[in-house]
Amino acid sequence: MAKHRIMGLFRDFEEAFNAIAELRDRRVPGLGVDDVTLISPIEHPEIEEVLGERPSHVPKFTLCGALFGMTFGFLFLSSAQATFLVQPQGGKPVVPLPTNIVLTYEMLILFGVLFTVISFIITARLLRKRNSLYSENVSVDQVGIEMSLNDNQLEPVKQLFKRHKVLEIREEVLR
Repeated sequence: MAKHRIMGLFRDFEEAFNAIAELRDRRVPGLGVDDVTLISPIEHPEIEEVLGERPSHVPKFTLCGALFGMTFGFLFLSSAQATFLVQPQGGKPVVPLPTNIVLTYEMLILFGVLFTVISFIITARLLRKRNSLYSENVSVDQVGIEMSLNDNQLEPVKQLFKRHKVLEIREEVLR
């Protein structure tokens, strides 16, 4: 069974939202709202109501980056201080905690920010090659609905798009 990627271009949000609402009502068997990607030139406040809440993985990466920065920062600073010409003198600590806490905090912030930026670039798919279905009209004034389908779902989705006044349907066969 071949997989297809399909993209329908709509003139406005209302028709696109109506098409997504029909998909949400399970008019096409085996296809749900989670399979739909909406491509829009502007931010629209009702998108979350139509598509539902989508998970964001960026905060998880930020937390991992902060924990890595805190651990790496403290271990790096402590090991550098402990091995650099260790000559303990009169009660002075080899690894001074007050200064290390400040520097560890700064490493926590640095790695938290770096992991946030990297995770945003990855999850926003900014480094992937250009989508062959992409239309320049989506950047100007049209709304696109993109999804991956099986053979048996292709015709019902095309009919659904046509009922909602789709301007153009682009299709690609995946191997």
